[in-house]
Amino acid sequence: MPNAMNYMKEISLALLLTGAGTVLAADPEYTLTIRNHTFEPAELRVPAGKKIRLTIDNQDPSAEEFESHELNREKIVPGKSKAAIYVGPLDPGRYPFFGDFNPALTRGVLIAE
Repeated sequence: MPNAMNYMKEISLALLLTGAGTVLAADPEYTLTIRNHTFEPAELRVPAGKKIRLTIDNQDPSAEEFESHELNREKIVPGKSKAAIYVGPLDPGRYPFFGDFNPALTRGVLIAE
C-alpha cells in the first residue's frame, strides 16, 4: 500500500500545481451611476471585443429601468440599489441606452473602441 499512497500524493500534487498556474481573468468592470434621473457618465468608453460587467448604481430613491435595444438588455434597478449587466464582446461602435421610466432625461451611450 505504500506505493499506492505515494502515487495518490503525486497525483494530488500534480493537480494542485496545475491549478496554481491557472489564473482566471475577470471581466473588465464599469459603473454607470443614476443620479437625479441622469446617467453618469453619459458616455462610457469600453474595450471592443471583450465581455464586460456593467454595474448600474441607482442612487435615486425611485426605480429606473436600464434599457438598450442595441445591447439587447433591459434591467429594472430599484431605488438606492445596484444591478449588474453583462454585455459583449462588442464590435467597435456606439450603443445608446436610456432609462425607460424617464427616457427624456436618462440617456447615455456605451462606446466600444
